[in-house]
Amino acid sequence: MKLISCNSNRPLADNIAAYLDISLTNAEVKTFKDREVFVKVNENVRGQDVYVIQSTSAPANDHLMELLITMDALVRASARRITAVIPYYGYARQDRKTDGRTPISAKLVANLITVAGADRVVTVDLHAAQIQGFFDKPTDNLFAMPEMSDDILRKYGHKDLMVISPDVGGVVRARALAKRLEVDLAIVDKRREKAGESEVMNIIGDVEGRKCILIDDMTDSGGTLINAADALLKKGAREVAAYVTHGVLSNGAAANIDKSQLKELVITDTIQTSESVSKAKKIRTLTLAPLIGEAIRRIANDESISKMFD
Repeated sequence: MKLISCNSNRPLADNIAAYLDISLTNAEVKTFKDREVFVKVNENVRGQDVYVIQSTSAPANDHLMELLITMDALVRASARRITAVIPYYGYARQDRKTDGRTPISAKLVANLITVAGADRVVTVDLHAAQIQGFFDKPTDNLFAMPEMSDDILRKYGHKDLMVISPDVGGVVRARALAKRLEVDLAIVDKRREKAGESEVMNIIGDVEGRKCILIDDMTDSGGTLINAADALLKKGAREVAAYVTHGVLSNGAAANIDKSQLKELVITDTIQTSESVSKAKKIRTLTLAPLIGEAIRRIANDESISKMFD
């Protein structure tokens, strides 16, 4: 087995390698002055089972090209099997046509990854489950929920706990967490006027006196979570925290979270945290290195992935 890390999230790759008790493969992934990507693998990978670890987070296009070119280098170096480990799958929000003459970019990116040489794909908490079907190769969509549920119980206990879906589209995810924790579920009904903005309309469920846990797959501006927290507190919630797998947190979102009524925002390390996120007082990070590392170990040994989530 060989692990190769591109440049989007080297700390996560180091932690995955530590979990597997192996060293990262020596590889150069760099750019020329005109931002053109160059990759050279400095170890023999002929006949090897190779896992390329790369989130396609900001700058999404640079990181995507690093992933594609690294896999092309491995194909030409005669690797036996190439698995693209993409903890955060960029372009996932463009999973359908939302208007006339718009792309389905999540499908285009899936095609690029397949053509570049991926024999298998591993990702975490896809924005839309149907993206698995965009790949013509085996695709494992891992879930951060087990790590999150354990952390929730350690931090908030079971008494008066309630799981909240920040929108109707996230009900399936929230229901699964509520079932796992054996607590009640409520839903924030909102109307989105335009991309990046949301307006809370109503709370479906009685949240008075409850410790509310908002759950979502990603947050970018943080507006949805902040507005939901305000609405829940107005309805009598005792406190509101949020658990989100992918902390995109662009354009001053970390500062907005710190100024909000959220008790805390817990994210995972699928995206390497920026300096502003690291300094934020209300943002805490959970590592998914053991989860992803265990998935890689099971794939390498032809063991079940689904049993990880039983």
